[in-house]
Amino acid sequence: MRVVVGLSGGVDSSVAAHLLMEAGHEVIGMYMRNWSDDRFTLNNECPWVEDANDAMAVAEHLGIPFQTIDLSDAYKTRIVDYMFSEYAAGRTPNPDVLCNREIKFDLFLQAALSLGAEAVATGHYCQKGWDAEKQQFQLLAGADKNKDQSYFLCQISQAQLSKALFPIGHLQKPEVRAIADAIGLPTAKKKDSQGLCFVGKISLPDFLQQQLTVKRGDVIEIDSDWVGYDSDRSHYTTEAQPFHYLPSDGKVIGQHDGAHFFTVGQRKGLQIGGKSEPLFVIATNTETNTIYTGMGEKHRGLNRKALFVSQEEMHWIREDWKMQTGESKEFLVRIRYRQPLQKATAHQHENGVYFEFEHPQKGITPGQFIAFHSNEEVIGSGVISG
Repeated sequence: MRVVVGLSGGVDSSVAAHLLMEAGHEVIGMYMRNWSDDRFTLNNECPWVEDANDAMAVAEHLGIPFQTIDLSDAYKTRIVDYMFSEYAAGRTPNPDVLCNREIKFDLFLQAALSLGAEAVATGHYCQKGWDAEKQQFQLLAGADKNKDQSYFLCQISQAQLSKALFPIGHLQKPEVRAIADAIGLPTAKKKDSQGLCFVGKISLPDFLQQQLTVKRGDVIEIDSDWVGYDSDRSHYTTEAQPFHYLPSDGKVIGQHDGAHFFTVGQRKGLQIGGKSEPLFVIATNTETNTIYTGMGEKHRGLNRKALFVSQEEMHWIREDWKMQTGESKEFLVRIRYRQPLQKATAHQHENGVYFEFEHPQKGITPGQFIAFHSNEEVIGSGVISG
């Protein structure tokens, strides 16, 4: 089978290409150039030229064809512009999840198919299964629980999954390193990349200031015993719903440079001292340019019992698992990468799904993704509305 491997210039995709060759596949290496502006890259990490050269060196070492595809225009439109719009609206996006849905398993997949490939492969630590009874492909967690990257693929579809291969998903990271070293891959000792998908580790504030202006506003502290209200202030609310704060609910304790630069659960960057416990961001309001904070990890505004995903933001990898209005199902869920799976019950309403946790969760952040599992299988995901 002809397979195009997304060679990123790292050890994981390098070993993925090698394993596919060992399995007898015809392998083509392709590097995705998604970004070339290194003005905001920290410590010169993951510059695209170095990564592209490393990917080419791997292809040469393995003796496979290699080419570079420039997807930077689409990446800017689909990922970067989306990031700016989400931060401007006071939400916190996850560009790596979007990169997999919009770039790797859409545009990159289309490019691979145009070369006559039957599948694309990546160096993700996840696995692919098949439910013979339901005739559905399965997205499964990687064997290395410390590196499991299934969360980043929680938005892909059955059609995309059907064309995807994850050659290293059954391995532990040290095993991948050992294989790379044994066959002399030039990326064997290269450290793992961090930061945005195929961009690198960036200074997010500097990056966001390209389009989001600095605007001074108030930092307001909400007491831990504050009684919450719903959006129209007519009823008390509970940890099952997001609190809606007004400046009069607390006291001004400082200033910030723009509410859109902060996210729920954030601790660093407030630059406010003199507190007996750390301050956390518990809410932002970009319309009034206000940040609300609470002191200590147990502040009730930081910990909530449930979250909501609107119906249009729900995504099912397994369409056969979709719920009907009034139906409830138990799942294992996570709301951020590497978070241990949490028990939750999903309640389907007409306008969306409420996920009710067994234990309150810290830092539920609008704009992020909740991925829901059945044991090791990712069933679907949704963008957190509130």
